[in-house]
Amino acid sequence: MHIDFKPVQSEDLSLIGSWMELVHWRQWWGDPDVELGYIKDMLEGRDPTRPFLFLIDGTPVGYIQYWRLKDAKKPPWNEASPWVMQFDDDAIGVDLAIGPTDQLSKGIGTIAFRAFLQRLFNEGFTKIIIDPDSANKRAIRAYEAATGIKIGYKPAG
Repeated sequence: MHIDFKPVQSEDLSLIGSWMELVHWRQWWGDPDVELGYIKDMLEGRDPTRPFLFLIDGTPVGYIQYWRLKDAKKPPWNEASPWVMQFDDDAIGVDLAIGPTDQLSKGIGTIAFRAFLQRLFNEGFTKIIIDPDSANKRAIRAYEAATGIKIGYKPAG
């Protein structure tokens, strides 16, 4: 299995939009129009988050992005997630979602996250955080399997 990462381009939005309509996306990512709007902002330079598709053997199977915590330390982001203030400005956050439903629970998230972490480390990033919803057990299992680290939660503040 070969994994690769491709920066999202405008022609990828319809694919990502179709994934966002699926139940497993809506549950954790919210309204597809709003979320797709955020990605459009990224592509048009209004949001510094870096979006990618991840491909397995050349086929797109998911979405992954990274963002700098220093960019989230201002309204409205820090109001919605005050915990970002606890981390250094040079830390980055990573978000991941499997695209098609038939690709869930196959270990793809673990593989993609591990490979993306290696890419980020190779680019010089040393402080990487993840912030899955505490109820998103599938994501937590994937992140724990990828890192070998037990994910814990503490109250923000």
